[in-house]
Amino acid sequence: MKENLRVIIWGPGAMGGGMARMLMKKKGVEIVGAIGNRSAGKDFYEHIGVEQGDFPDLTIGTVEDVLKPGAADIVMLATDSFTKASFPKMKQILEAKMNCITTAEEMAYPQAQSPEEAKELDRIAKENGVTILGTGINPGLIMDLLVLVWTGCMEEVEEITSRRVNSLSPFGELVMHEQGIGISVEEFEERKAAGNMAGHVGFAESVQMIADGIGWKLDKFEQHMKPIITDVDRKSPHGFAKAGSLAGIAMTAEGYVDGVPKIFMDHPQQIEPEQVGVTTGDYVQIKGIPEVNMVNSPEIEGGIGTYAMCVNMIPHVINASPGLKTMLDLPCPRAIMGDMRDLIVDKE
Repeated sequence: MKENLRVIIWGPGAMGGGMARMLMKKKGVEIVGAIGNRSAGKDFYEHIGVEQGDFPDLTIGTVEDVLKPGAADIVMLATDSFTKASFPKMKQILEAKMNCITTAEEMAYPQAQSPEEAKELDRIAKENGVTILGTGINPGLIMDLLVLVWTGCMEEVEEITSRRVNSLSPFGELVMHEQGIGISVEEFEERKAAGNMAGHVGFAESVQMIADGIGWKLDKFEQHMKPIITDVDRKSPHGFAKAGSLAGIAMTAEGYVDGVPKIFMDHPQQIEPEQVGVTTGDYVQIKGIPEVNMVNSPEIEGGIGTYAMCVNMIPHVINASPGLKTMLDLPCPRAIMGDMRDLIVDKE
C-alpha cells in the first residue's frame, strides 16, 4: 500500500480550514503541517472547529517551523488573492521541492496580468521538479472552465456571456475587505478612484483563459464596478453591513476580439442576498452553432466550491509534469470518493 499523500495547509482560515475539514474525511491523505501568522501556536483542530478524534496532535506553526524541504507532497496555500503578493510564498514552497495549489484568484491564469511572475514560477517549479496550480470556484471553474467545456459541443462560437449571482457570506476577512463589505458609498468611491477597491478578483484571468482556450486573440479587456447598497442590516460569519452601507459589489467586464466585445462577464455578489429576495445562480449563454443556455440555480456555494476544487485537484497536480499549470492543462476536475492514492501515477 502506498503511503498517504502528505498535505500542509498554509493559511487555516475560512478556505484553508474548509480544505482541512474536507481532507480529514478523505482516504489516503493526511495533514502533516499547518502554517499561520496570527494563529501560530494554537491547536490546529480547535482552530478549524473540529474534533481531533484519532488524528495525531497538530499545532499551527510558523513558516520556518513547518516548511522544511520535502516535508509534504503538496502545500495548500490560502492566504492571498494576487500573484505578486503571494509570489514569495509560492517561491518558498517550490524551492522546498513541494507541489502547490493556491486559492489566489490571479493565479488561476497568471499569464493575463503577471506574465513575468508566471514565467518565473514556471522556471522555479521545473527546476525543483514540482507543479503549481491556482484554482477555485471562480476563477477556476464557474466563469471560465465551465464555459470552455460547453464550447466543446459547438461548431461555431460567436459571443459568450458568463453570469454568476452569488453570496459572499462563506468567505473570510480578506474577501470582506476586497469587496468593501460595510463601508460607505463615499469610501467606496474614494477607494475605487485610488485603485484600492479590488472587488471580484479574477475577471482578467477568466476572460484570457476563455480567449486562449478557444483561440481568440484578445485586443482589449475592460471591467467596471458598482456598489450594492443594502437597505437592511446584514451579518455574515466574517462581515457586517448596516443599512445604507455596502453589502457587496456588482461587477461586469468585456473582452474584445477584432475590436468587438465578444466575452461578457456579469458578477453581482453580496453577503446574505436571500435577505433581500435575490436569487443566486450560475449562467452560461453562448451564441453560435448550436447555442448554449445553461442555468444552475441556486448558485454553487462559493466556500464549499472553492476548497473542494482545490482538494479534488490534489492528485492531478501531483501527477502533472513539473511547472506552472492552469485548469486548461490538467484533467477534468471531479469529486474523489475513493482513496486518493489510487489516482497517483507511479513516475518511476
